[in-house]
Amino acid sequence: MKILIVNNSKIPVHLYGGTERVIWWLGKSLVRLGHEVTYLVKTGSECPFANVLFINDKKPLTEQIPDDCDVVHLHFDAAETLPKPALTTLHHNLSEAHTFHPNTVFVSQNHAQRHGGSVYVHNGIDFDDYGKPDLDNKRLYFHFLGNAAWRVKNVRGAIDLAGKAGERLHVIGGTRVNFRSGLRITLTPHVRFHGMLGGDGKNAIINGSKGLVFPVLWHEPFGLPVAESLYFGCPVFGTPFGALPELLGKKSTPQRKAQWNGTVDAYYSDFGCLSVKRSELVEAMKNAASFDRLKCQEHAVAHFSADLMARNYLQLYEKVLNGHTLHHEPPVFNPAPDAEKVLSMKE
Repeated sequence: MKILIVNNSKIPVHLYGGTERVIWWLGKSLVRLGHEVTYLVKTGSECPFANVLFINDKKPLTEQIPDDCDVVHLHFDAAETLPKPALTTLHHNLSEAHTFHPNTVFVSQNHAQRHGGSVYVHNGIDFDDYGKPDLDNKRLYFHFLGNAAWRVKNVRGAIDLAGKAGERLHVIGGTRVNFRSGLRITLTPHVRFHGMLGGDGKNAIINGSKGLVFPVLWHEPFGLPVAESLYFGCPVFGTPFGALPELLGKKSTPQRKAQWNGTVDAYYSDFGCLSVKRSELVEAMKNAASFDRLKCQEHAVAHFSADLMARNYLQLYEKVLNGHTLHHEPPVFNPAPDAEKVLSMKE
């Protein structure tokens, strides 16, 4: 199958860039599975395993689709009727009412449901980019991973939780001061900021961590840091918003809560704890060693691999190639008039 992957961005990325990394891993896995991939992306992009065409923002997208491609996979809403079978993946949250094309794919079940749809494919990561984790090493701190400039990622909350738990925190993806976002964090001896870090440096920090602190204040569409951290054997301690309960799998038995007097307010699984209560998360963090690192890694490998993502998309490509739509009716998103843009936690 000849697949065209389209996104209005540059590839590859080496630091932060969730969508760009996902489409890179998707294309690489599709090639590994025997398909031919071409990227239509921004000028300056390059790729060793696929063809690269440069998107022209001044021309209609319909004029830039190669004649010999079988299916087009868009990663933004093109608002054009394309000359080839196509589907679109939505990677972010919308805030205004919108009617989607019936061939729209979301990145989690929760993401789909919140936007009026039902078809989703979990993002997957290429574990070759991370190396083999050391699951037996000594873990000395916790970590936060994400774009700390976004208020909804709540790096302040992660710092607060680590302080209350008496633990050190390594922040990957942000600086102490970000003038554009107004983020200013008082000097705290238990926190170390690494900025936008990628590659082996990021991997080494995660591989020395007791767990991911991820108290997001929005409905996370997917959450790549969760998949990455679980792969290194790190349980997740965060808020139960968006796709996070979905990523942590089914709830564990009440016995796990009893290990540290957990309450009914939290979502416990074998791979972490989610709660809107700071006290609950702090208590769970103090008991991070009770989570099995190997089980966390196995969960990531079983559910969040790039090859699994590619196989799931191939099923959808086949549907649109056969003339079917992915949704019987176009998904419609109607936000609640009183919906909070920034969610909250409590003590």
